[in-house]
Amino acid sequence: MALIYIVEDDPSIQEIEMMALKNSNYMVQVFGKASSFFEKMDEILPDLILLDIMLPDEDGYSIVRKLRADIKTKKIPVIMITAKTSEMDMVKGLDDGADDYIRKPFSVMELLSRVRALLRRSQEDIPEKLQVGNIALDNERHTVNTGDRNIILTLKEYELLRYLMINEDIVLGREAIMQYVWGSDFEGESRTVDMHIKTLRQKLGDSGKQIRTVRGVGYSINKECGEDT
Repeated sequence: MALIYIVEDDPSIQEIEMMALKNSNYMVQVFGKASSFFEKMDEILPDLILLDIMLPDEDGYSIVRKLRADIKTKKIPVIMITAKTSEMDMVKGLDDGADDYIRKPFSVMELLSRVRALLRRSQEDIPEKLQVGNIALDNERHTVNTGDRNIILTLKEYELLRYLMINEDIVLGREAIMQYVWGSDFEGESRTVDMHIKTLRQKLGDSGKQIRTVRGVGYSINKECGEDT
């Protein structure tokens, strides 16, 4: 279930976008200002962003440039939605880093079609095989190996490891991990992530030391074995 952020200050447009996406089984969070949007981005990264250009505290062009300049957010798909209608406005948004552009007023069916297409393309960007240091993950075969040893993982352990490997060298917060691996409806204790990290490290053996704890923040995976900080 994909998580989508709506950055839009018009309550009526917010409602249309939010209801359309929720009725299509997407998780949605809405922000009326750039400031609150960036605060949430520090906690959980979405799978896609619907971005208005005209916002009260910062314009969408500036926001998308910041997203593309940050290694943590540069690959997140962005659809700009705006009342600006000139071709130059559209070209500027795309040149600044937006992946798509929808003019207001728009149809709900068009919106959902663009969202599905962009999410599908972004998922295709995940390589079939991931390698971080001594840990190799094969998405197609759903296998994990360290050297010549096959590692048997549960589904959640596998998804947790894959999420870490996709975001190599990036510290992921516990809330972000829970959102990605368990979904927004998961109501377990916060220790759940810590316990799964512990068992994952044990199963990976010496390679488990590649998973590093950043106290008070979360976890990251690196090529080299390191110490917790």
